[in-house]
Amino acid sequence: MKLSKFKYKLPPELIALHPAYNRDESRLLVLHKETGKIEHKIFKDLIDYFDDEDVMVFNNTKVFPARLYGNKEKTGAEIEVFLLRELNREQRLWDVLVDPARKIRIGNKLYFGEDDLLVAEVIDNTTSRGRTLRFLYDGPYEDFKKTLYGLGETPLPKFIDRAVEPEDAERYQTIFAKHEGAVAAPTAGMHFSRELMKRLEIKGVDFAEVTLHVGLGNFRTVDVEDLTKHKMDSEQIEINDLAVDQVNKAKKKKKNICAVGTTVVRTLESSVSTLGTLKPFEGWTNKFIFPPFDFHVPNSMVTNFHLPLSTLMMMACAFGGYDQVMAAYEEAIKEKYRFGTYGDAMLII
Repeated sequence: MKLSKFKYKLPPELIALHPAYNRDESRLLVLHKETGKIEHKIFKDLIDYFDDEDVMVFNNTKVFPARLYGNKEKTGAEIEVFLLRELNREQRLWDVLVDPARKIRIGNKLYFGEDDLLVAEVIDNTTSRGRTLRFLYDGPYEDFKKTLYGLGETPLPKFIDRAVEPEDAERYQTIFAKHEGAVAAPTAGMHFSRELMKRLEIKGVDFAEVTLHVGLGNFRTVDVEDLTKHKMDSEQIEINDLAVDQVNKAKKKKKNICAVGTTVVRTLESSVSTLGTLKPFEGWTNKFIFPPFDFHVPNSMVTNFHLPLSTLMMMACAFGGYDQVMAAYEEAIKEKYRFGTYGDAMLII
């Protein structure tokens, strides 16, 4: 499977800059993977496709305000720092990306906030843009974290070409977000409202939760034509015993197992036993799913409409069938669906 197979012409005006007014009222394209049949619905109509004892699997990761703006010592040059992950709590060490990276060297100090509220020192070069920072902060850890997050802003992806607004802090997050650690939201989950969750619960649908702390690798461009040569960034995942029991019980009863988002598909498919059942797991995954792929756990999925050449789109094509998903994208463009993080959704069943 070649990279060029995932190129399509996306009119820029179809990239959603804001979320739907109500979470569950974005549009929903339903793709029946066996027949290729397409239906046009509203997201809350999702309930019509699920029954008692079906399982929906959600990613309960929580996005933190990862984007900081500061200045370099001496020159005062403006710098953007993107927090990737905390390396050492006691020493206040963080893995970050810096932009522009060219002039940021080991030993440089960076200043953030009014009156240089927070100071960081560059202690390591990890990649061309990556650095390790030590934040110089003497107070208690809780105060440091509060200061750091107070200076940070919601890390909207760059293709949402506008300033961050107050509503983004709530809307670039799912309602079931619990475990902090993501620098990008699991976007399919953002369509679920409390009302819809309640209605699904009343219908008897079971909810399972897994964790995958979404990294920036999702937005990294694939620069090899042969997809077998692309390496995904590793992301931290956790599948607990409860989720395993819920999923395997449903699997045994031949119930519908719906993965809410590409991150959930990747998590579930990263821990499969030789019998094709789900296993508990805590660790890292760099699983890259593209067509053809033999799925073991979910048999339906909710996903957004992804940008051309993205690994997210490749996974959707693997799940729904390349030709069917490409036809669905063509239809979505024709019908002016909204694409990207804040865009509309697709249910593949």
